[in-house]
Amino acid sequence: MDFASLDLPEPVMQGIREAGFVTATPIQEAALPLALKGKDVAGQSQTGTGKTAAFLIAAFTKLLRTPAPPPPPGAGAPRVLVIAPTRELVVQIEADARLLGRFTPFRILAVYGGIDYAKQRDELAAGCDVLVGTPGRLIDYLKQRVWAPKRVEVLVIDEADRMFDMGFIADLRFILRRLPPPERRQSFLFSATLSFRVLELTWEFMNNPTQITIMPQQKTAERVEQSLFHIGREEKFPLLLGLLRREGGDRILIFSNTREEARRLEDRLARNGYETRALTGDVDQKKRLKILNDFKGGRLPVLVATDVASRGLHIEAVSHVVNWDLPQDAEDYVHRIGRTARMGAGGKAISLVDEASALNLEAIEKFIGQKIAVEWADDDLFVPEIRPTAEERRRYAEEKRARLAARDRFGERGRRGGGHPHGRPSERPRHGHTPAVAPPPPAEGAPGSGRRRRRRRRGSGPRPEGPAQP
Repeated sequence: MDFASLDLPEPVMQGIREAGFVTATPIQEAALPLALKGKDVAGQSQTGTGKTAAFLIAAFTKLLRTPAPPPPPGAGAPRVLVIAPTRELVVQIEADARLLGRFTPFRILAVYGGIDYAKQRDELAAGCDVLVGTPGRLIDYLKQRVWAPKRVEVLVIDEADRMFDMGFIADLRFILRRLPPPERRQSFLFSATLSFRVLELTWEFMNNPTQITIMPQQKTAERVEQSLFHIGREEKFPLLLGLLRREGGDRILIFSNTREEARRLEDRLARNGYETRALTGDVDQKKRLKILNDFKGGRLPVLVATDVASRGLHIEAVSHVVNWDLPQDAEDYVHRIGRTARMGAGGKAISLVDEASALNLEAIEKFIGQKIAVEWADDDLFVPEIRPTAEERRRYAEEKRARLAARDRFGERGRRGGGHPHGRPSERPRHGHTPAVAPPPPAEGAPGSGRRRRRRRRGSGPRPEGPAQP
């Protein structure tokens, strides 16, 4: 389907041409005709198939064709609200919105943690048409009355299944209950998977949505060439060096299950001549954005990441995804390898399966509905590793101890009531409810102490020892 056949407003068509889009992807072809008629849509499609562009095109078209209501005094009042689970995804949606909405008059703003709090607050208070944010930061400003939800005409929930995985569902419901009722707004929900939990949101907060599922029988992107190596833990890194030398590639994304392993890989790859950075959840937000921009721009050829980079991020021309560890969750495997072969391009996904992660392989193959091809490494594929010097080993050990000590102090602050700076939802009370405080244990013999006094009957036995009763 050509976008010109949709009778879109000219500012939107200019943005589509600027983005280089010519024909619609399957999810766009299925969702846009319904969305442009004002219907609610719940869409499921593989990662990297253009879900973001689908809801942005529909939202911009609705705003251009509908007169803007007068804004309420004293607070920002967005007409479009997009809620996403991670900071990186919010930044990406904002960038896509600015590209597609370049020729529209709308003001686009993103709010998320990790950057200047007061600056974001002032920009939001000044007003915007399209607001993109993470649940925690949106709630923070909402409670301060920096923005008003009652003017929202279009709601978008992106990566809804990830909201559940990250524990954001209570926060999400807190926001949705303060929006106009479903029949007075248009709602879109897009996700790589539509589980029963996600569908509950559509029944509760959407107006009879049309459910669209694209290619449900195939979990992974069609043009990803998947393979795996069965390898011992001690031989994994020499094999990784050999694969990097054999495969080449401008943008290679390596996934690790833990932060410590990601940092260790960063050090080892840098020592062996590869320009590498590690992207983990505890990296400062500004540094995370710089790392991602360098990787997207081709200035950083190898990126090591935890699953913080596995969902929703669109990075052009990722040639290879390497699973240093197989993920424990089979769905995470799909999202990881979905970072390559995006928008019809090809790519390779290579997994290094050692003794520990081999236990996860059966569940992954069952989930994706196919066997992953096994390769066997010849001796010449292993490249000897340049080992660290004694001084470097000592420095790495000191840095690791310092990180663990800082993490322990950080956790202790959270237990004392400081909370998690990123707002870990599982440790916060639900909004609108006061946290339950355990009452002090009642005194022995008092009501509720568990030792109720019973009135003794005459002749029921000897009295307890003690002073004579008057």
